[in-house]
Amino acid sequence: MKNYILLILLMTSAFYSCNNKSANPDEAEATINAEDLEKHVMALASDEFQGRKPSTIGEKRTTEYLQKVFKDMGLKGAFENNSYFQEVPIVSMNYSPSTEINLKTKKGNLKLENIKDYIATTPHIVDEVKLKDTPIVFAGYGIVAPEYGWDDYKNIDVEGKIVLVLVNDPGFATKDSTLFNGNAMTYYGRWPYKFEEAARQGATGVWVIHSTDAAGYGWNVLTNTAETNLYIQAENGNKNMCTLEGWINDRACEKLFNACGQDFNQLRENALNRNFEAIELGTNMDISIKNKLKYTSSKNVAAVLEGTVNPEECIVYTAHWDHFGIGPVDNNGDSIYNGACDNAIPLACMLETAKAFSNLKVKPKRSVVFLSITAEETGMIGSQYYAQHSPFAIDKTVANLNYELFLPMGRMKDVTITGFGQSELDNYVAEEAKKQDRYIVAEPFPENGMYYRSDHFRFAQVGVPSLFIKGWQDSREYGKEWAKEQINNYWANAYHKPGDNYYPEQSDLSGNVEDAKLFFKIGYRLANENSFPKWNENSEFKSIREN
Repeated sequence: MKNYILLILLMTSAFYSCNNKSANPDEAEATINAEDLEKHVMALASDEFQGRKPSTIGEKRTTEYLQKVFKDMGLKGAFENNSYFQEVPIVSMNYSPSTEINLKTKKGNLKLENIKDYIATTPHIVDEVKLKDTPIVFAGYGIVAPEYGWDDYKNIDVEGKIVLVLVNDPGFATKDSTLFNGNAMTYYGRWPYKFEEAARQGATGVWVIHSTDAAGYGWNVLTNTAETNLYIQAENGNKNMCTLEGWINDRACEKLFNACGQDFNQLRENALNRNFEAIELGTNMDISIKNKLKYTSSKNVAAVLEGTVNPEECIVYTAHWDHFGIGPVDNNGDSIYNGACDNAIPLACMLETAKAFSNLKVKPKRSVVFLSITAEETGMIGSQYYAQHSPFAIDKTVANLNYELFLPMGRMKDVTITGFGQSELDNYVAEEAKKQDRYIVAEPFPENGMYYRSDHFRFAQVGVPSLFIKGWQDSREYGKEWAKEQINNYWANAYHKPGDNYYPEQSDLSGNVEDAKLFFKIGYRLANENSFPKWNENSEFKSIREN
């Protein structure tokens, strides 16, 4: 296998050394092809890279591979002293929570079991945390949104308490288009917001109540990675965050509420009304979480093509390089989370787009950054750090174009825009997609909140218009139902599982090539303009850019 990877590197080096560095835009775009794309995928998704987990030998092999590819393209490192690497100081936390919790309730003792019923973690960077006799409160959706006239924490003091909050937001459950954003999840519906708001309210702990429909993924997706997490090393040890963060599934929550003499389904219904007020459940909880702390660092890897007229302004392409490494053996005897679709294929597509830019005879007016990000899978840590320590001023960052979760299912008629309607970038997609004889369409399940679940979100949080697109819903050869079947099969059998492997004989990368070309077309336009794309009026990020 090592010899195979070395061969790929040599082939890649030979390819780039023979590239045409004097191409016009159409010729440069034409250098994006399936053969070179597959070489990158075969390497990045191989067992040799051991699932690309941060701070492991898998990271070392991955980041060295990316650096070599960028060098062979003739692109400079994007960071200080032309380095390709940005060190991201992280702490890895391995959790050992109480294996069970015994609650004294109105109807007697209730036992809840770790993993089966709940997940308990802490962001506090300490060896152990303990909660003793801590009251539990149900706070509806855990949302404070003045623009919607919504406050789930009104008339209750949750300081020193544990709050239980529903996942998603009220618009999802009601399907009321006038409530929040209707069926499309807002940031208020995402679990990071609920953790943040609970901390702002002074809560000691917060559990998000999981249900598959509202979350957009099953309980097993959470339990597969429940034992570890990564955080940026913080001077305050994350003491501004809740001591307890985690999840409780809806089945266990219903048992808890019933034991406390409450009707969970009725309270969940009541929480859909803005007049809802949080309630004490009348039971207290003891729990402890022991942590194994490992202070380390990981790397963002980035190259830059410097602009010729406004080099201080930039377009940032992003694709995360990390996945989950090696875990428990699955039913097929596999334990390596190779992450072929998440995110080796998208990362390879970004490398192909970078290759096209490197071949341009006339370089663009603005700088173009190609950023391979660490620790997306564990809270978008790498992109968060980059946004806080960018080599380019954020107000000079024109746009972010993010590659995430591409399936090798051939050419697609559609270009699916996740977060459709957020910004003027949708117009760029529509115009360039038309040139590929494709049409744009909104994501099929906006209630899953996918716009808030990948690295482009960290750019949006600081006001940079951000785009998340791919061919997804309408296969040119097999149609919409077939495409839907492929996606459902991926969610069920491969997403965040060892089954996310690359099988050349079963894969068709032609659609991924088209997507890489589309990214090139959009970025090339942005890199040669003088204007900045704007957020749309109804976007929650508009005010950030303007302030």
